[in-house]
Amino acid sequence: MSTKLTVKPLKQKDAGRGLAAVDRVSMQELELENGDYILLQGKDDERAVARVWPGYPEDDGRGVVRIDGRLRQEANVGIDDRVSIEKADVKPATEITIATPQNLRIQGNIGPLVRDRLSGQAITQGQTVRVGFGIGPMSGSSGREIPLKIADTSPSGTVVVTDGTEIAISEKPAEQIREGASGAEDSPNVTYEDIGGLDRELEQVREMIELPMRHPELFQQLGIEPPKGVLLHGPPGTGKTLMAKAVASEVDASFHTISGPEIMSKYYGESEEQLREIFDEAEENAPAIVFIDEIDSIAPKRGETSGDVERRVVAQLLSLMDGLEERGQVIVIGATNRVDAIDPALRRGGRFDREIEIGVPDKEGRREILQVHTRGMPLAEGIDLERYAENTHGFVGADIATLTREAAMNALRRIRPELDLEAEEIDADVLEALEVTEDDFKQSLKGIEPSALREVFVEVPDISWEQVGGLADTKERLRETIQWPLDYPEVFEAMDLEAAKGVLLYGPPGTGKTLLAKAVANEAESNFISIKGPELLNKFVGESEKGVREVFSKARENAPTVIFFDEIDSIAGERGQRSGDSGVGERMVSQLLTELDGLEELEDVVVIATTNRPDLIDSALLRPGRLDRHVHVPVPDEDARRAIFEVHTREKPLADDVDLDWLADETDGYVGADIEAVCREASMAATREFINSVDPEDAIDSVGNVRVRREHFEQALREVNASVTPDVREQYDEIEERFDQAEPDAREQEVSRTFQ
Repeated sequence: MSTKLTVKPLKQKDAGRGLAAVDRVSMQELELENGDYILLQGKDDERAVARVWPGYPEDDGRGVVRIDGRLRQEANVGIDDRVSIEKADVKPATEITIATPQNLRIQGNIGPLVRDRLSGQAITQGQTVRVGFGIGPMSGSSGREIPLKIADTSPSGTVVVTDGTEIAISEKPAEQIREGASGAEDSPNVTYEDIGGLDRELEQVREMIELPMRHPELFQQLGIEPPKGVLLHGPPGTGKTLMAKAVASEVDASFHTISGPEIMSKYYGESEEQLREIFDEAEENAPAIVFIDEIDSIAPKRGETSGDVERRVVAQLLSLMDGLEERGQVIVIGATNRVDAIDPALRRGGRFDREIEIGVPDKEGRREILQVHTRGMPLAEGIDLERYAENTHGFVGADIATLTREAAMNALRRIRPELDLEAEEIDADVLEALEVTEDDFKQSLKGIEPSALREVFVEVPDISWEQVGGLADTKERLRETIQWPLDYPEVFEAMDLEAAKGVLLYGPPGTGKTLLAKAVANEAESNFISIKGPELLNKFVGESEKGVREVFSKARENAPTVIFFDEIDSIAGERGQRSGDSGVGERMVSQLLTELDGLEELEDVVVIATTNRPDLIDSALLRPGRLDRHVHVPVPDEDARRAIFEVHTREKPLADDVDLDWLADETDGYVGADIEAVCREASMAATREFINSVDPEDAIDSVGNVRVRREHFEQALREVNASVTPDVREQYDEIEERFDQAEPDAREQEVSRTFQ
């Protein structure tokens, strides 16, 4: 009994294991059980055997079988093709002979290792299987897995590896067996399962490339020309080149690569000739894909380049892509991380018909990429990839690959003392003992900065709401403004409600404005860009405004992002009030206004600004649609002061006579910074008393007996005074009332009047 099912790609976490995820309805029709083996028959009677795995819930009733790139190549089918499947009678292997690559030098018996890695997989003589032995330079070109050739099986045909299978090593290396072996060729280097977090972008690329090549009749019927070019753009390391490689592996087309600088020549006309030759070769081998990596290096804007060669190359590329001669079934893929540097003539229909942004992955995308890069890695028990996906804000695919590689290198360093580096071969037992632990990943994470945010990235402080004492109303307003739109976008969409663009936190110095911004960035699980106003200022005309533009551009690329402007009054002063700064202050304010409320939408980007001088901020910034929520961070009342004392004394060894209620009562007018100073001074007084009363050699043994007593706090209160006077407190309370009542254009006058 057989049936035809539609081929779809397997999910990243299940690839490389010889699995076929069959939808549950088809499993019932074919009377298949989990763990059975099926025969996949594709074009030209090519066959592959796979182990059945229950399909994903979203595939139920769709007649779908999901297999990875290796199985698709063995069965000679592509994604969305129809493949015939039937139950296979696969015998257990009594013995298999494997051939290893010539450059693999392992001492000892690797049979048990191979048996463990291949257990349950169906294999055939001549097939190449990739096995993860460990980590480091021995692990093949990918750094994860080693290609092994199945030289012989007993019995012959397709067999399944079991715990009782004997593993023999061929005397010939895999390279010599390849010529005479039957069965599938090497599996493709990159398949769709090796790309994580780019499902939507991959679907667009496939639609532009696979569909015209496989079914040109669809476009003929519609009376339209198929797409001729795709431009992939985005930050470095997001997977643009990898996607082109995967398409080349999966699509039945010849692949021609142009690396920008390689074709440039000092001889007149030679660069253009090399371009023509590549396109001519592609046309002869159509259907074909021409991939131009770093296209900005050979096709810059002609009006902005001084070189005659670059202009001629651009002109040649334009004529090749859209000249009098038809290109036929030749599709051009361009990749760049500087899309605005490309000549605009290339960016129109008929040349690059579609521009696809390959952005920074979100949490789900990072989890998929982690699964790809740890697929062949011997992970220790208890490693939670989900948690690392949450903690890697701003990481692109290349950063995550570096993270996993560094974790593996940490594991290698741990066993390096046991290795005999002078020996030609590595002991198989040492390889088997290799594993990557939680600590290896933690150490690796410390040394890697996200490349997409490298210039502006600030590690999100590990501060939670519980560490911010008091300020309950203020915290609630920040949650509503910043966390809710990011956590509940569906609710805001259903209510036709736009999230606030920005929040202005104002209040006396030391009340916790910066601390609140840190806590909200942590709780919102967003990327965090911290800008100290003066660092944007530059002596060259236009550079300060460019700095503002780049900050917002990075934030958009890496959304969701919180941009934090500390002391915003230093760069957003009232226009028309300054002299002697060449107008840079006014231009920066204008740039800020444009970024916050211009034609370009800020999606999932929130601005938090703090100041203790709201009278100095330009009134245009304070209107709705810009910094539209004004949150007063007040001097804490008695309950709030007690909560702040709890935060700052949580880890301190307090004596029984310390009463936090008494401390809260005694500190009227104290702000959070003052209370922190009181706790620090009290601890210092207790430490001073202890050190002066014991011998240095006895200090470590008796430190557990030290307590911070009431008298130490009394001493601290005498030394630390309240930093906010009643007059200043009243001024900020009046500002809050006037912010709530005044019209936007009158707010600045009201605030200035208060301070005067």
